[in-house]
Amino acid sequence: MDGDRVEIDGGIMEGGGQILRVSTALSCLLGLPLRVRRIRAGRSQPGLRPQHLSGLEIVRDLCDGKLNGGEIGSTEITFTPGKIKGGTHIADTKTAGSVCLLMQVAMPCVLFAASPSELHLKGGTNAEMAPQIDYTVMVFKPIVEKFNFTFNCDIRKRGYYPQGGGEVVVQMSPVKELSPINLTERGTVTKIYGRAFVAGALPIKLAKDMSSAAVRCIRKEIRDLYINIQPVREPDDQAIGTGSGIIIVAETSTGCLLAGSSLGKRGKNSDKVGIEAAEMLLKNLKHGGTVDDSLQDQLIIFMALAKGVSRVKSGPITLHTQTAIHFAEQLTKAKFTVTKSEDEDPSNDTYIIECQGVGMINPNL
Repeated sequence: MDGDRVEIDGGIMEGGGQILRVSTALSCLLGLPLRVRRIRAGRSQPGLRPQHLSGLEIVRDLCDGKLNGGEIGSTEITFTPGKIKGGTHIADTKTAGSVCLLMQVAMPCVLFAASPSELHLKGGTNAEMAPQIDYTVMVFKPIVEKFNFTFNCDIRKRGYYPQGGGEVVVQMSPVKELSPINLTERGTVTKIYGRAFVAGALPIKLAKDMSSAAVRCIRKEIRDLYINIQPVREPDDQAIGTGSGIIIVAETSTGCLLAGSSLGKRGKNSDKVGIEAAEMLLKNLKHGGTVDDSLQDQLIIFMALAKGVSRVKSGPITLHTQTAIHFAEQLTKAKFTVTKSEDEDPSNDTYIIECQGVGMINPNL
């Protein structure tokens, strides 16, 4: 069997957990046995962390696969997928590891399952170095559903660094195939909204400060739009631990959603948190693309699986996106091209990511 395993070098390009997520999901979908070496070789603490291990385990469980080398710190795994089945599955990082990253690896797989799935994902809902759950619900969900599927995401409990303890339940039904997307027209920004939150021991005043600072920062660039960033205190029975943060979304006339977000931490001024998120949003609006830097790489696997040609206009291509494209091409037969966009505004640094998808068909439906 080993002769037929796809060999993946987990240390090249972005060199992190994303290589593991993209290649394991595609291995599961395509029925390709996989070996990943040098896992997270690019990181200060190489090897599997609890969040990556939970992601591997949920994919293994989803398809009755076999996983070898699945322990914390392991730098090499082999994975042999089985048949993707629906049903209820639980993944628990037991840390503040991101539930959103668990969702990233499991979601493409359950789209091609035999029956509907319910994923109980436990860990951190608002974690550093990962999309916040609010981003997943407010930006990722409406855009990714353009591939012609829907999912329900119920935030049961929020969990923050260091202990995690959050729980999100994702329900989705399988599809026959995915439609391609065409996101090439930005349109004009029509509204800006968001939420600034505190939880646990923090006073609501911090949320108000984050919100006000963000609004002031955006106002310098965008004067004529109403900006509605709600300050929220998470209910104690729906949040574990103490945390704070903000997400701001800009919606355009063509239905594009771009965001900026930031998390509070001890010793970090709440105005600074608000300003960081606002500056990230403004940077994403400046390049002229239809997706922000955080969404870019998350769309790649769906573009690769869809039937037909998908086109997305983005800002400068991130290393995460280049990495996702590299492994999607290595494992699927999808063909990606990235070209500088011929934009009417020469100051825009935009690119067209085009993909001829493989038209994956769900064999179970």
